[in-house]
This record gives sequence, structure tokens and C-alpha cells, in this order.
Amino acid sequence: MRWDNLADNPTETTKTGTGALFAADAVTTRTFDTPEFRGITFHEIRARSIVNRVPGASRMPFEWTVNPYRGCTHACVYCFARKTHSYLDLDTGLGFDSQIVVKINAPELVRRELASPRWDGAHIAMGTNVDCYQRAEGRYRLMPGILTALRDHANPFSILTKGTLILRDLELLRQAAEVTEVGVSVSVGFTDPELWRTVEPGTPSPERRLDVVRTLSEHGIGCGVLMAPVIPYLGDRPDQLRATVRAIAAAGATSVTPLVLHLRPGAREWFMEWLGHHHPHLVRRYERLYADGAYAPTWYQRRITRSVHELATEYGIGPSHRGKPRGFREPDKQRTTPPASGPTQLTLL
Repeated sequence: MRWDNLADNPTETTKTGTGALFAADAVTTRTFDTPEFRGITFHEIRARSIVNRVPGASRMPFEWTVNPYRGCTHACVYCFARKTHSYLDLDTGLGFDSQIVVKINAPELVRRELASPRWDGAHIAMGTNVDCYQRAEGRYRLMPGILTALRDHANPFSILTKGTLILRDLELLRQAAEVTEVGVSVSVGFTDPELWRTVEPGTPSPERRLDVVRTLSEHGIGCGVLMAPVIPYLGDRPDQLRATVRAIAAAGATSVTPLVLHLRPGAREWFMEWLGHHHPHLVRRYERLYADGAYAPTWYQRRITRSVHELATEYGIGPSHRGKPRGFREPDKQRTTPPASGPTQLTLL
């Protein structure tokens, strides 16, 4: 898809001192009369900071994040980040999918904050809240400036995405990998086309995402796959798991890390509404499976993890089977087995 020739016809309003929107000094609200953005409202803000510490960082596999967007047009019904829209006085259902906050000064903020004498060059994870390569990135082009700043400061980073637009920045990723540690993962939880169309309606198809893995690999950028989410009773049959791992292996992934669906407040209500509409016979089973909270029982998580790892071994997936370019690192955010107390995985796009 070409983004540079879109006919905009934007309408906009500007509000000063819009409260909940990050305490930003001004918010410009835009809509665009194009098929790609019809029904979507963009709230452009000048953020005051961009390199942010992860809440509960001591329990997480990464400490710092950069998130240039809030809200996501991928519209994944299970997205845990839906709850964060309520902090902005925005709706966590359709509003999360269509009210997108854009930190238009993100690249300059990244460069400024990396240059601070207080910054120690810690690893930065991107894609930990919403996808930095969602459709909005095709218009706002924030990631090239962010990647350039990270490259210029030789600052290690990782990216998790469902977006094919990351291939636009392939050369920047290659340049960064020459001077620092770079990790890239693509999220593909299943390959079932009918499940994809209903549960992830705004994303590129699983096949196109695996094409991203293949292309990155062919150009010397090792790419892992976060097999997330594995959706109970809809995407967890042995034949479904096998088909997904086989496709991931065929794409040349350096690793595969399964993650079972988790349903935090905000996402849980939206997902259960979707489930009641599309699969009402499963509602009671989900209520039992998730009776103790946001995570599926440990026994279920371990069963899925064991099955996927056995399939990965069968199909030859793993760092020992493929070389890595200089400077490449498996993304910090990946976890190969769930802890006994339940996963602390933050990223689930």
C-alpha cells in the first residue's frame, strides 16, 4: 500500500489544555476522508516525555519503552491495552480502535532524551502497549526518526509488531544492527483465516505477517515470532498449533514463543462481548477457565507451551538453526516458559 499519495481532505479542530490527553499543552483533532482512515479520529499532541519506565519494571523483562501512539486501529478484541484509553477519558471499546492519540514530537523527544547525561543507554522496547507500525504510522512516519535517533546513539532496542509497514524501515534496522543490539519480533498467534478476520479485523493477515519474518530474515535481520495469543477453544487444537508452528518455521523465524490469551479488565469485557456474539456456546467455558483472574490456569499454559516447543523442535526452529547478523539479540520481551505464578508478559498486541 502506498501512503505518500493519499488525498487527505482533512478536517481539524484545536483544543488547548485538553485535560486527560497526557496533560498535553494542545491537542489537534483530525479526520481524513480516505478509505484507510474513514471513521478514525486522530488526536495530535506534543508529549512532554517519550522514554518511559515500565510500571512494575522489576517484574518485567524490559524496563523502558517508547510508545508513539495510544489506541490502535488493529482492533484486536483481546488487546490488554484497551484499559489505558480510560485514563484519557476515551472509550475502551470502539473508541480504542478509532480514537488514536499521536505523539507528533516523538522523534525529537527520543533524540533529546537519549542525549541527556542522565540516560545510561538501557534497552528500549517498542510495541509494548500498542503497535508502533499500525496504519497511523503510514501517515505520521514517526518511526524513521525514532530509529534514526536510536541508531545515532547506538542504543539497544527491540520491536514487536503485527504491522507489515516495518519493512519500510528495513535499511534503518540494518544500520542500527551494525552499531547496537536490535531485536525484532512479529506477533502471529494463529493462521486460521476465519479466526483472524473476526478477532484481529484491522491487522494484516497472518500470511502477510509471516512474509515480514521471511523478508527480514532474507535481509540479515533475525526475527522471532511471538505466537500470541493462543486463544482457548478457538485456536488451540493440536492441528491448529501444528499448522501455525509449521508456517512460522517455513518463514524462517529464529524462535517461537507461545503466549496464551490473557484478559485484563477493559479487554475482558470487550472480548467477552465479542465471544457472546460470535461463539455464545463458549461463554460459560471461558468464565470457568478465567474464573481466577486475567490468566488461564497454569496447567493450561504449560500444556500449550510444551506442545509448541515440541513442534518447534520438530520443525527446527531456534537460534541454533539460523545465524544472526552482528548486533542482533533475541527480543528481551520474549519468555519461553510461563512462571509458576502466572506470566508477567506485558506485550500482547
